[in-house]
Amino acid sequence: MRTISRSRAGLASIGAALLGTGGLILSGLISAGPAAATAAPTAHRITVHPELVRAGKEGPNATFGCQSRPMDGSAGPRCYQPAQIQNAYNITPLLNRGINGSGRTIVIVDAYGSPTIASDLQKFDATMGLSDPSLTQITPAGSPPPFDITDGNQVGWAGETTLDVEWAHVTAPGAKIVLAIAPSNNDSDIYNTTKYVVDHNVGDVISQSFGEAEACMDPTLLKEQHALFAEAVKKGITLFASSGDSGASQPSCDPNSTAAQLAASTPASDPNVTGVGGTTLTADPSTGAYQSETAWTEPFGCNPPAVAPSDVNCSGGGFSSVYARPGYQSAVQKNRTRGVPDVAYNAGVAGGVLIYSATLDTAFGAPPTAFFIAGGTSAGSPQWAGLTADADQLGGHRMGNINPALYSIAQARRQYAAAVHDITTGDNDVAELGGAGFNAGPRWDPVTGLGTPNAAALLPLLVAHTS
Repeated sequence: MRTISRSRAGLASIGAALLGTGGLILSGLISAGPAAATAAPTAHRITVHPELVRAGKEGPNATFGCQSRPMDGSAGPRCYQPAQIQNAYNITPLLNRGINGSGRTIVIVDAYGSPTIASDLQKFDATMGLSDPSLTQITPAGSPPPFDITDGNQVGWAGETTLDVEWAHVTAPGAKIVLAIAPSNNDSDIYNTTKYVVDHNVGDVISQSFGEAEACMDPTLLKEQHALFAEAVKKGITLFASSGDSGASQPSCDPNSTAAQLAASTPASDPNVTGVGGTTLTADPSTGAYQSETAWTEPFGCNPPAVAPSDVNCSGGGFSSVYARPGYQSAVQKNRTRGVPDVAYNAGVAGGVLIYSATLDTAFGAPPTAFFIAGGTSAGSPQWAGLTADADQLGGHRMGNINPALYSIAQARRQYAAAVHDITTGDNDVAELGGAGFNAGPRWDPVTGLGTPNAAALLPLLVAHTS
């Protein structure tokens, strides 16, 4: 997700954070270079914010030492493998029945891509006991420049690409994946890439793990994007986007500023898109059995101590300044405008997911392993996309915009209690904005939305509500 330029002093010494121009900082080894000029709103850059920490080598039977760390982070962040996340969110019973996204296609939109993503996915699958999917890479809006390992902007997107592809595959291991690569992270290039995907009906589900304040996108382009998303829904395509990693704020539209602004993130705020917020998941370190969740806030939360007073790093959420409250939200929130997120998913680095990237390995310099622990709301969008591909297979039809179905399920309290983990603890207050923000609470809230999935119970309900 888009973020403000700053370091993450609280992460491990080789933790990574993204600059306002999308660059990575890795213990000072990599810098992003000068910020790009963005005089025209249509040239505004969307940046990504995967939180990355070196994972360490795996042990016998691909068991990583980070899996058994305590959740308090005292020994470094805990990590989860695919099987643990599949168990925690009750995806495993579906997979055991053959409901794995077969016959469906997930489209992941990213900028720049990663030069090693195909081989990285194979290594990831071999280590985690997953079969290799059909992975196709397309560049419909033009080819990106040759990959420059010293360009922090490109390296940041390589990390995002890796997280998106590998973990969409985790929740829908039978689905095809199309990686649609924009030639840059300018708004217009990402829009043109997405437009091709929609116009040519490339896939059933689209994942967008990026965003920016609504005010940062050119109003004309924002209208075009809204019309494009409406067209996608008419075709039955389901759209997901991460809600952001800066709590109730978004970074300034000025790339040279580190100021925050109270804002919702686009594209997550579009009523045709399912916005995905973040939680910190606590699950059994061996089996992955679900234990508890809180709203995501780390390493210092949105109210950090003096050591990192500018750090905001928790679940994005709030209210749109563009879109009116959609009808499907009328029973759960009384604000006159669209609230985000709609749902949530594990986003913690403490309890983060493992990824494999040879590109990050090279960028970070002579490391012992190419496995990393990844977090941020970026992790949730592709995994929800995978679950929807599973639902498409289960129902034999595309789900389209699942928001009306989700909020309808929330009105049936027994169904809701069975199908969704309601996250009621935590907030996304932002110290930089005088503590402005929101609290998690029962049912929907502008921190974790309706909650996280109990997939085996939720997916049949989604099918029933979208038939």
